Formats: sequence, structure tokens, C-alpha cells
Amino acid sequence: MPGMVSSPSAPVLFRAACPRCQARFELSAGSLRLAIGASRRTTFYSFTCPECGSAVRKPAGERIVELLTGGGVRTLRLHSTV
Repeated sequence: MPGMVSSPSAPVLFRAACPRCQARFELSAGSLRLAIGASRRTTFYSFTCPECGSAVRKPAGERIVELLTGGGVRTLRLHSTV
């Protein structure tokens, strides 16, 4: 998962990699989406690879959720229908 790259006046960037084309790049918070579900399996972040255009979805543990939300990534909370 992405690590944050920032300076006091620069926007937050996240390091990421594409599992399909193996490209490594930095993404702004606006290029990522975070979905928080009821379990680890339903909590993930996603983005589109800027190199090959693939839709990428990766699991997000507690630390990744913390980094992404702290960096301004748009978050969707998934709710149970029970």
C-alpha cells in the first residue's frame, strides 16, 4: 500500500503499484477511493492505474485506513442490510 509523501505546503501523495503491469507511481487523494465495510474482507481501497488503465482494488487494514483518511481520500462506509 501506499506510503504518504508530503511536505508542509504540498498536497499529499500516496505511493502505489499496479499488480497487473507492475508500474509504481504516486497518486493524489482524489485518485483513490476507500470503502470501509464490516470486516477486513470488505474494507479496501481502489484506484485506476495511470499506466495501463486497470481498475485496482487492494485490502486496507487499520493503518492504511488511517493513512488514507488522514490524507483526505474520499471514503465510502458500507452498511449491512441486516
